[in-house]
Amino acid sequence: MKNKQQIVYTIEDLCEMCYTCVRVCPAKAISITNGQAQVIPERCIACGNCIRVCTRNAKMFRNNETDLLTMIENKENMIAVIAPSFPAEFKEVEDYRKVVGAVRSLGFDKVVEVAFGADIVAEHYKNLLANSDKNTRFISSDCPAVVNYITKYHPRLTSNLAPIVSPVMAIVRVLKHKYANKYKIVFFGPCIAKKDESDEVDLTITFTELRSVMSLKNISAKEAEPSEFDPPHSGRGAVFPISRGLIQTINLKEDVVEGNIVVADGKSNFKEAINEFDNGLISDHHLELLCCEGCIMGPGMSELGKRYENRAYVTNYVKEKFNNIDVEEWKKELEATKEIDFSRSFEPDDVRVLRPSQEELDNLYKKMGKTRPEDHLNCQACGYDSCEEHAIAVLRGLAEVEMCLPYMIKELHKSVDELNFKNVKLANMRQALKQSEKLAHLGQLSAGIAHELNNPLGVVIMYSNILLDEAGPNSDVAEDLKMITEQAQRCKNIVGGLLNFARKNKVSYESISVVELIQQCLKSVLIPEDIEVEIKNYVKNSNINVDIEQMTQALSNIVKNAVEAISDKGKIIIYLYDTDDYINIEIEDTGSGINNENLEKVFTPFFTTKGLGKGTGLGLPTVYGVVKMHKGKIRIETNNNPEKGRTGTKFIINLPKNPQLF
Repeated sequence: MKNKQQIVYTIEDLCEMCYTCVRVCPAKAISITNGQAQVIPERCIACGNCIRVCTRNAKMFRNNETDLLTMIENKENMIAVIAPSFPAEFKEVEDYRKVVGAVRSLGFDKVVEVAFGADIVAEHYKNLLANSDKNTRFISSDCPAVVNYITKYHPRLTSNLAPIVSPVMAIVRVLKHKYANKYKIVFFGPCIAKKDESDEVDLTITFTELRSVMSLKNISAKEAEPSEFDPPHSGRGAVFPISRGLIQTINLKEDVVEGNIVVADGKSNFKEAINEFDNGLISDHHLELLCCEGCIMGPGMSELGKRYENRAYVTNYVKEKFNNIDVEEWKKELEATKEIDFSRSFEPDDVRVLRPSQEELDNLYKKMGKTRPEDHLNCQACGYDSCEEHAIAVLRGLAEVEMCLPYMIKELHKSVDELNFKNVKLANMRQALKQSEKLAHLGQLSAGIAHELNNPLGVVIMYSNILLDEAGPNSDVAEDLKMITEQAQRCKNIVGGLLNFARKNKVSYESISVVELIQQCLKSVLIPEDIEVEIKNYVKNSNINVDIEQMTQALSNIVKNAVEAISDKGKIIIYLYDTDDYINIEIEDTGSGINNENLEKVFTPFFTTKGLGKGTGLGLPTVYGVVKMHKGKIRIETNNNPEKGRTGTKFIINLPKNPQLF
């Protein structure tokens, strides 16, 4: 086989820790890592059981719809071969010829039944059972999932696999011989394991994928023009997809052939039959095995449906065929295949690993608190049939100890008793409380100081300006008076900052577009020509309820800091995006960044990295207070090391669209 993408895989974002896929996987080809169920390609037999049971659609199979669409668009010469289970798939179509017509209208030159391949395979099985050594027992090889399971997990039974191709491979060989390889052959069926069964098939498409492609092409099987299958036409092979289909096609009974034939289908039954065969309990029997409960229940069916209902649709179709079959023509077509080779060989692909020693198992049991036989509950919550199977899987790296529910419950009780997680959380809360208390005390102190100083400072500024005007610019005291005026004004600015930081008044909410709010902020800040400002707006609903004056001041402070952080040419980028409940504002600059030791102090009142007389240290604490009063969140990302990439700082603000609801 060529190297191909694995057939079954996991969509991690959808996977939950339910372990259902582990429970139904006959090969135990699921590895659990950090609670995620990953398919191990070399162990997977592509049975599709995990896909069928996953209610979250986290398990998917390789999709080949694009490949089919490409072939159609390129108008390649194509033959469609349709599995005999198609009546169970297209239950809504009363006339099977409409299904044929729908497939033909996709661009196929011919549409042929796989069931004729089943007729051929059945004849070869009949001859094999009749002419082989009496001591030789065979296992049917038409189900690729069963073949995969035997070659991987019972490799010594590989020689017991019937050396006969599957019905799909048989009809493909017939068509390639008949048309001298002039056509590409596409198989449509219910089985995903067929996707990698043989390179002789150019493309394998499940019924699920077929319906999807038909939908894209606006083709309805119910409304399609009826069309008959192209020859060769099938006989009893149409019953092949149901349980005991091979025996019925051969037209034998289970108890007629010497040594008998054991029939088993389904994920548990086929394994049990193989195990008993391998252990010698039924080694005098031939085995007819299907991984699914008949191909009519394959994972590639668009709707799984009910087993016996599906069976009824297939058998009704077969009855209708028998009423119209041209037996002589069928025999003639069958005779024409005599010169074609329908043999097949198999190679072991042993993926078994050595069983862990009892000492390793005992050590793991001890770690899990399973020191007594009664501690082995075998509850199957982990997805394995027994505690021993789970322990073996853990030691093989396929499972995690945490999958054991009783063990995790015990660990949870320990965690509650130890309070480790809660202690860490409590420490963080204490730190946040200290910061809040510090800001609250500083706010109260600042409000008192500002209130007492504001009026006297106003008087000082007024009279110093009067004295400066009276003295005139050439006066000996002019410079001194000017200094008094400037410093008094600086004190007044500091007092104003204190008032802004300490204000306890309620927020006056008004509705405004966040884009308009940003534009107002930019207008209030003097931005040099060599600094580029870009607004990237991804907001779907831009309306937000804020105190416009307070929020404008807060955002303006951030933009002003960004301007001052850029020493030369630079850029300020403002990102706007929203969720259902929040408007998110990110203000990013290409400035020098903030040192790590200063990062925790930026919201502390009176802390500033600016030069003497250039900052009060109240801008960012005011921003913090305004955002918190709006029930929002604010955080900083920064880099001041050019070796780690572009320097700069980003303020990330999350504001609720309607704070009154929070």
